Amino acid sequence: MSEQDDYRHLRELRETFDQPEPLAWPEISHGRLVMAVWPGKRHQLVAHRLRVKLEPQLGAELVLLVGTDMEDAELGMLRVPDLVVVDEEEATAQGDAIDPRRTHLVIEIVAPSNPGNDYEAKLRDYPAMGVPHYLIVDPRDGTAVHHWAPTCRNGVWTYENRQHYAYGDVVSMGGWTIDTADLPRYGGDVR
Repeated sequence: MSEQDDYRHLRELRETFDQPEPLAWPEISHGRLVMAVWPGKRHQLVAHRLRVKLEPQLGAELVLLVGTDMEDAELGMLRVPDLVVVDEEEATAQGDAIDPRRTHLVIEIVAPSNPGNDYEAKLRDYPAMGVPHYLIVDPRDGTAVHHWAPTCRNGVWTYENRQHYAYGDVVSMGGWTIDTADLPRYGGDVR
């Protein structure tokens, strides 16, 4: 069975699932289904505040989507970013998933239960998928990291550039800015 066959099989299997609480919708990466715990309310509050800050800057031709499938079937990857900026044309195009090569920005909010998914797995997958700007927001320690300019070095996809920020800084990326001063942090009781 080829990698493409494996991916198609996993994609078909994923479509048969009912979303089991407290799990989020499964993602697919490197021949595996990736399951995560559904984000808690503080995670959702961070997502809401980021959306409120970013949407007014997008203009009429761009939209910000929340929890939308983003698929590169050729690579065998399906991810569900917390927030993604795309052309409205892509958001209304046929099909259930957006094309990552037509994105402008992906934002992930680190979950306390699985930070490696954002800092390692998605940091590997997103440049390979052609995502031009990837912002990781981490309410655990009040930081953010902007990655941009995907490149392939020795057969490994990565981002050419990265900029670290602390809560209180203004993140600047892709022509947009996000003031992080009022983003909430997770408390000690968040798992």
